[in-house]
Amino acid sequence: MREIILGTAGHVDHGKTSLIRALTGIETDRLKEEKERGITIELGFAYLDLPCGHRIGIVDVPGHEKFIRNMVAGTAGMDLVAFVIAADEGIMPQTVEHFEICQLLGVRDGLIVLTKKDMVETEWLDMVSEEVREFFTGSFLENAPIIPVDSLSGEGIDEIVRLLDAKVAAMDFHEEFGPFRLPVDRVFTMKGFGTVITGTTLSGRVAVGDELMFHPGRLTAKIRGIQVHGQDVELVEAGHRTAINLQGIEKEQINRGDLAATPGSLIESTLLDAELHYLRSSRKELKNRTQVRVHLGTREIVGRVALLESDTLAPGESTHIQLILQDPVASWPGDRYVIRSYSPITTIGGGAILNVAPKKRKRTLERDREANRTYFSALAAADGEQKLLMLAEECGFQGITAEQLAARTGLFGKRLKKQLQHPISTGALLVIDSDSQRLLAASVAEDLNHQIIRLLTDFHARHPLKPALAKEELRSQLRPAVDQKVLQALLASLIKKGQVEQMGAEIKLSGHTVTLQVNEQEMEQKIGALYREAGLAPPNLKEVLAAFGEFPDRQIRQVIDLLLAKGTLIKINESLCFHAPAIHGLQEEVVAFIRQHGEIDAQRFKDLTGLTRKFSIPLLEYFDKIKLTIRIDDKRVLRKG
Repeated sequence: MREIILGTAGHVDHGKTSLIRALTGIETDRLKEEKERGITIELGFAYLDLPCGHRIGIVDVPGHEKFIRNMVAGTAGMDLVAFVIAADEGIMPQTVEHFEICQLLGVRDGLIVLTKKDMVETEWLDMVSEEVREFFTGSFLENAPIIPVDSLSGEGIDEIVRLLDAKVAAMDFHEEFGPFRLPVDRVFTMKGFGTVITGTTLSGRVAVGDELMFHPGRLTAKIRGIQVHGQDVELVEAGHRTAINLQGIEKEQINRGDLAATPGSLIESTLLDAELHYLRSSRKELKNRTQVRVHLGTREIVGRVALLESDTLAPGESTHIQLILQDPVASWPGDRYVIRSYSPITTIGGGAILNVAPKKRKRTLERDREANRTYFSALAAADGEQKLLMLAEECGFQGITAEQLAARTGLFGKRLKKQLQHPISTGALLVIDSDSQRLLAASVAEDLNHQIIRLLTDFHARHPLKPALAKEELRSQLRPAVDQKVLQALLASLIKKGQVEQMGAEIKLSGHTVTLQVNEQEMEQKIGALYREAGLAPPNLKEVLAAFGEFPDRQIRQVIDLLLAKGTLIKINESLCFHAPAIHGLQEEVVAFIRQHGEIDAQRFKDLTGLTRKFSIPLLEYFDKIKLTIRIDDKRVLRKG
């Protein structure tokens, strides 16, 4: 069953760790330095079994401003927050920053705990309660219960347990299917066990013996064992605080901030489309391409903010941006992030990821900015099917596989299949490759079809005597480039519609025929006769061009190409063509000779044909090329079959 994660938040020394100890009996400060200094530095973990039967995981985060990075990492996967404020101090700087981070990361429920009530008078406690209520007005904690406690005596602790029990009992414990994802917040080595990682499972499920992939880097490791709150389990699912023992990977190969996931389920990218809320508490306007620290999951990456719709952003405003990161990350649409200024380090904003592998968006011209506004407006208004179509259109002529769509939408298995049914059945998405289920947006296919027709029309106009264009040559002229499977699928569609015809490896417009002018007809006859009479000693291309010097070279070449297309001539190399019947007759002689003698070499070929080296060597190489013969040292034998 999915577990609920309760996280703490609040200023340093306001009693978060003491509160958890009073609730659970577990000491979350485990480091020697934490015990000596009396403050939380690293994340701490505990659990609490509630009367309703559910167990909640508890994350203790550091309150000191120097350890905000650790605090943000601990907030990943948090369902509820216990916002802790000391009654003797009230709202303090990290109270404000922690609350802003909780809002930016999408925490939506919780309770407010006033600790150290034994240190203040009743009147003071009432005044602090009013101050706290006013501070949270207009936020997700506006109507949250405020519970004064004394963690040392235990006063108020039972009330917290009762409130947590009621909240958790009323929750929808829906299963989070899809790939397993766990942001790593600790990695260490245990003697006799090897490498261990811990984190909060965000989605999916994983079992002992399964394989995990670590992002970035895509290293893989096998799961040797799993623990939840110190107990061995065979399988773990979303919401649980999880420790995983790995084999096949060293501690030094994994870092805090890495994302462990089902292999092949995520895309790594250094570009992210996102919405950004720039905090009102920020002191100055945010400029385009400002360098920031991006916190995503348990990871911190240096990057820049590309404002897509303006040059600056005022405090308190929201907009759409691209995050340009120094290193790749793997994420899902909807994942929350926080940005902090590069120096001095303060929290300045955050929001949600919208597109995990977008194209680089232009912003220089006003029309670029307007296009960006239109795109994000459409994305915000789109339902699941429309978002699939938008992503497919953005991928252009290369198309997008169902696996890539899953990684870019967060829809997997039956949910993705259901979303794809309608656009595929209506033709809005075309299946290009059934094996990988590569999909092409119909609008993109239509653009490509127009380009194919235009290229063939232009080709026929420029080369009136060439009956068709080689398919590979057609593909090389398409912009942007497409692969063979995409082109073949679209050509098949155009052939079915009767718009184009395929002749072997060549393509032409339907109904296109070569029409020769009178002089070209005469030239065709004369060139054909020239090669027929020459037999196995034909002129080379240069000599043919000279023989018909009254005509342009381009026109002569086109007539030769036509004769080649009709099969009247056979091209041996770039300069030599032969009359087809002469080649066919020679081929029969060579086969008969080798069958009688077992082999043929260059000298016996010359004796057989009476040809000079100028013709004999190209002809022998031609027979090798068409796989009639195979060369072994200086001799040739017939190929089998």
